Order: sequence, then structure tokens, then C-alpha cells
Amino acid sequence: MAKLLYLVHRLPYPPNKGDKVRSYHLLKHLAQQHQIYLGSFIDDPADEACLETVKRFCADMYIGRLSPRLAKLRSLTGLLTGEALSLPYYRDAGLRAWIKTIRATQAIDGAVIFSSVMADYIGDMDHLPTWVDFVDMDSAKWAEYATTHRRPMSWIYQRESQKLLQYERQVAQQARHSFFVTGAETSLFENAAPEAVGRVSAMSNGVDADFFSPAHKLASPYAQDEIPLVFTGAMDYWPNVDAAVWFAQNVLPAVRQQRLGVRFYVVGRSPDAAVLALAADPAAGVVVTGTVADVRPYIAHAAVVVAPLRIARGIQNKVLEAMAMAKAVVASATCAEPIAAEVGTEILCATTAEGYLGQINALLTSADVAERIGAAARSKVLARYSWQAHLSQIDHFIEERGAWARPI
Repeated sequence: MAKLLYLVHRLPYPPNKGDKVRSYHLLKHLAQQHQIYLGSFIDDPADEACLETVKRFCADMYIGRLSPRLAKLRSLTGLLTGEALSLPYYRDAGLRAWIKTIRATQAIDGAVIFSSVMADYIGDMDHLPTWVDFVDMDSAKWAEYATTHRRPMSWIYQRESQKLLQYERQVAQQARHSFFVTGAETSLFENAAPEAVGRVSAMSNGVDADFFSPAHKLASPYAQDEIPLVFTGAMDYWPNVDAAVWFAQNVLPAVRQQRLGVRFYVVGRSPDAAVLALAADPAAGVVVTGTVADVRPYIAHAAVVVAPLRIARGIQNKVLEAMAMAKAVVASATCAEPIAAEVGTEILCATTAEGYLGQINALLTSADVAERIGAAARSKVLARYSWQAHLSQIDHFIEERGAWARPI
């Protein structure tokens, strides 16, 4: 058993958005074998109620309170220092002091860093072995943002991409080993950082298939005459906002021309103003729920689950969760490809408004087809997406330290 620092940019509970799903399951996995010293931040006051749950996994923890508004202002200092703007956003003197104290009072064996921005604290580690879960290649994400925005934001996003790539390469060199969520994401990083070849590998996402299961009897949140198309996710995250707006404007009207009972449900926390505006006209057929206590009823009783993201990095938990609940999913290629599901059998894909219309109509026309694809989707998840199987990949690298390694 090792004593490990675990640094995460957002409190890893509740697992209600993509990064928190992964960081929570990684915390849970590490805590089964090691003593965990957690350093993290709360950026949503609602998460305060979750601290007792997180404490159960930790020997000690530091939780900073982060104001997104003030953090955004602090990030602008990067323009003066010449660094990526993402880094000052999460800088916290209290966390640095806590790391110093923990290292002085505990025989810390190593550190697991979740997300590139928290690797900014590696400088405080004084040669402590570190393992970094980049999850996605964030620099590539900012490069994609640059292509979809006008100046001055396109310039800012392009600058962020370049600065962050320089930083990611440095982090990968300092870390004992680093991980990305897919093989494709790993290869993308190795092409941009050839010196990292052999120092990075893929560690996939999973899904709790017992929790996200069609076996649960969940009451429907929909009116009896509704035909719900459902999109889930954190609705203050720009790729989700873009997807919801694009689908509502370009696909939904054509679907509703053929079936007036269709409603597009946008289910997720902190909806952006652009998302809220979609529901301003009741005749448009869009419902924005905001935060819900449990997303599963919305998925379980959906006629079709859609994931129309035009920008997506890595594996989308929202897609895995819907597949685990045996729902037919119509997704963009950027969502479907990393999952390696068989298109047409385990998942449906579309790239244009006409493509989404055709796939959705096919599922709404034939309940048997939708049921068959949903059943195949759950089988794929059960066979390939166990959290334990994927996260155990990090164990080998941690156990190489030797002092706490168990015989194999």
C-alpha cells in the first residue's frame, strides 16, 4: 500500500459530468489499494454537500473554493507571463501549502495528477514520482475551438492551443508515465510530442453497468403523448452547448414536421443562455431541464438518445451510459469512433442534419430496430467497458515503485 497524493481540478463527486465520472472512479479505484491524500477544488456550491462522501476515500484532503468569475480574471495574467491561460485559473496558494505540509508529515510515495492543469503543481513535488491522467489532449481541443470562432476569440484559442501543447510536452517529460482516454488520443499526442513515445498510453473510460441498467424500474419524467429525443451533459460546456443549439435549429424542426409529438429534452446542469433560449418558444418543442436528481429516468424512457457533438475529445460518458441502459444512440462520428462500436448494429451515426433525420425516423418507425440496437449496445458495454478493467492499467506503473508492491 502506497501513500499517494491525488490532485484533481474539480471535486471528484458527484459523478454527474464527464471529467467527474472518470476522476471519481479513479479515486475509488486507487483508494481500494492505497492511502489517498486528495487536493481538489469546489467550483459549484452544491458540491459542498458531497464532502462527507469524498472523505470516506481519503486519509486527508484539501478542498479549495474556486470562484469561476475570479478564476477567469486570474487566468488573464497568462497574457503577461506568456503561459497558457488555463494554468493560472487553478493556482492556489493554499493547495501549495497543503502539499508542502503533507509531504513534511507523511511519507508520500507518489502523486497521481488528474488533468493537465493540475500538473502545474508537479514543480512542488521535488522529484516525487508522478503519474498524469491527461484524459484528453486539451491543446487539440483549443485548436478545434479556434476553427469555429471568429476573432478575437479564434486568436485566443489558437494561442491557448500552442502554449498548452508546449506545457503538455513538458509535463509528459517530467511524469513517470501519462495516460489518455483512447489510443487515438494517445497517438495524436505522440505525433505532436515524439519525445513522449513510450511514456504515454491509453487508459479508457468505463461505465457502471449495474447503475446504468435497463433492469431498474424508473418512473417516466415525460408526458404520455410525448416522443422524447434526449441529449445529456453539462450544459455550460461549449461543445455541448454547440451541439444542443445546432440540433434544435437544424434537425428538430424537420423531425417535428413528421411527428408533432416529438420533444427535444436537453438534460444537464448549468444550462448556458444559448441553451435556455431554445426553450423560450414552447412551440419549438425544446425542454431544458437544468440539474436533475437522476439522469437515468430521462435516458430509460427516451425514444432516442442523441449525441450530436461537432467537437468531441475522447470517449463520451453520456454515450456509454445510454448504451449501458440499452438505448439506441444516434451520435456524431467524433462520439462514436472512440467507442469502437459497430455502426448500424450497436450505434447509429450521422454527420448532417439529413443524416440525423433519417436515422431518428428509422428508430421511431420501428421499435424492434431500436430495441435490437439497444440490446447490442448494452452487450458492447458489458464486454468492453468495465471501470476496473481499464483503471487497473495504472496499477502496474504505481507498483513499479517496489516498496509497497504485492507479489503477482
